[in-house]
Amino acid sequence: MSNVKMPGTGLEDVGVPGQSFLRDALTSCTDPLKAIEEFQLENGILLPSLRPMLPLLDLHGVRRLDFHTSVLEELRDKLIHHINEIGQKEGKERDRKLKDLLAKSFPVVRVKALRPVVMCILRNTPHIDEKYLKIPVKQLFYATCFVWRDTPTTVTHTIKPIYNQPIKEKEHILFDHLNLTNLFFSPSPKGEVVQKLAHMIGTSVKLYDMVLQFLRTLFLRTRNIHYCTLRAELLMALHDLEDIISVDPCHKFTWCLDACIREKNVDIKRSRELQGFLDSIKRGQEQVLGDLSMTLCDPYAINFLATSATKILQLLISNDSLPRDNTVLILLLRMLALGLSAWVMIDSQEFREPKLDSQIVTKFLPALMSLMVDDQVRMLNSKLPPDERESAITIIEHSGPPPDACQAY
Repeated sequence: MSNVKMPGTGLEDVGVPGQSFLRDALTSCTDPLKAIEEFQLENGILLPSLRPMLPLLDLHGVRRLDFHTSVLEELRDKLIHHINEIGQKEGKERDRKLKDLLAKSFPVVRVKALRPVVMCILRNTPHIDEKYLKIPVKQLFYATCFVWRDTPTTVTHTIKPIYNQPIKEKEHILFDHLNLTNLFFSPSPKGEVVQKLAHMIGTSVKLYDMVLQFLRTLFLRTRNIHYCTLRAELLMALHDLEDIISVDPCHKFTWCLDACIREKNVDIKRSRELQGFLDSIKRGQEQVLGDLSMTLCDPYAINFLATSATKILQLLISNDSLPRDNTVLILLLRMLALGLSAWVMIDSQEFREPKLDSQIVTKFLPALMSLMVDDQVRMLNSKLPPDERESAITIIEHSGPPPDACQAY
């Protein structure tokens, strides 16, 4: 295929009489009806065993167009399945087959019914020749991300529908109070959407940047925190691609945080790594905080930070220690504050870490710890042998309104 500039629909380029052939036949013939009949005979399904069935279908009111369309769809689906099977293999033979298929099928990309076949070949082809990306075809051609790099305006129309259903499913699980088996925060494999996006992006840094910008825009417009989840999961899905992770300044932080969430623990080593990253953001690089805040606004991250802080408070109660002395707890609060301010930060474009109110550590958390102690004392008291006077004193001492600091915060 030396010249990829295609006249008409491109059928003629693959040896199939198309609209140009039919137009010439009708304008040069003496009997148009006979010309149409001949065109139908020559270009219909050439199976002798099928010919006797066509009049029967006519009697049942089945249009020839509907019949041929159904056959085309069935054959197209089988061809797409076979192309996907080829794409899953490895080696030069696979690349050669896909390259040949693309060269033979690309001329018909303008035919709506055949376009899915071309798109399937493109999805499975690791390296696409530039000539296929420069054809000025209709926007429907951009049903795959391989052509985004030169057409950023198509990103919105292409990937937004991919997100909609999974976002709805996440919200359904999160707010479904009747289903106690499929809990939202239970460990689950990365979604199909993330894997699909990662496959579409491939190794293109430009596509990755476009998708991130799109996620930021959606989060800004909708305030839907599940877009923050997609941002973090997409980076983790591309973890092994050096070209991508080398340009994302949030990679190390997100990877470390993801490891903590999976292990349900923040040890001293990882806490130092996370804090070191936050403290190393220099003047002129503050915009990184916007992406960091999105990563920390992910519901899984918020849940992890909050539960981890609660566990540390329980440990401090056991050790008779104060919150202000625990560096890991202070870090968790910093990250929690950064995550909760994500939308405001991106909306205002003022990228600075929110200052942690010192009274949260010196007043609120000690007050919260006192409530936790009250719960523990009452629970322990309920397990002891009954002693009306002692029980009454214990309940009185560890009951009543919450401390002022709890109500204030």
